[in-house]
Amino acid sequence: MAESFGADAQRYDQARPGYPDDLVAQVVAGSPGTDVPDVLDVGCGTGIAARQFQAVGCTVLGVEPDARMADFARSRGLPVEVTTFEAWEPDGRTFDAVTAAQSWHWVDPVAGAVKAAQVLRPNARLAIFGHVYEPPAEVAEPFATAYRRVVPDSPFRGGSARRPLEMYQAAYAKVADKIRETGQFHDPEQSRFDWERSYTRDQWLDLLPTTGGLTCLGPGQLAEILGEVGLAVDALGGSFTMPYTTLAVIAVCATTPL
Repeated sequence: MAESFGADAQRYDQARPGYPDDLVAQVVAGSPGTDVPDVLDVGCGTGIAARQFQAVGCTVLGVEPDARMADFARSRGLPVEVTTFEAWEPDGRTFDAVTAAQSWHWVDPVAGAVKAAQVLRPNARLAIFGHVYEPPAEVAEPFATAYRRVVPDSPFRGGSARRPLEMYQAAYAKVADKIRETGQFHDPEQSRFDWERSYTRDQWLDLLPTTGGLTCLGPGQLAEILGEVGLAVDALGGSFTMPYTTLAVIAVCATTPL
């Protein structure tokens, strides 16, 4: 599934939301480098987060295993090397920050943190972050029902339509624990950014096919699920406002092993 998101890279880039400006500023403000911080973006996808770091003056290099996503990112001005982070060769390069936006769950959590420490300059930062979002029950429940009907053999079929924030907070706490295990970082800091975004019916139906569990479906399966969800959004008046929470774990690389 990790390499299924590039099936429609343009849709992914257009529909997926960016990240809070305050989060980007927090990472950049802690950079130990020059006036132009060097950032390595792990699992950069189409470059959504990377372009935000470029916009505030950073030099960014992306690492991305999906060549289709990498090609799109390059078309938007981001240099990208196509490989997994575990297999990526730094060739002596070092960085002021290593970021992973909505991608660290595809990386081995300990091996990835160790590798990040190897390419970070002293007092540089590893920043891992991603969104948690929950559409209203009037939209989430019809989606879950349609998904279970259309894809009865999916490993996701038994999941609840609701995804409590506490579950994701626990997952990010585990990420922090794995970083601590390396002995290469000071105690990780966990941050939370709350915001919201309104979606029209068409905007939501544009985003859904870019999410895990839907990227591998056939056109007929996808159309049936989206049809049910579209009716649900129509019943709400054609739009809804969704709360987002962006969770982050940021750890400063130690100058010597702890």
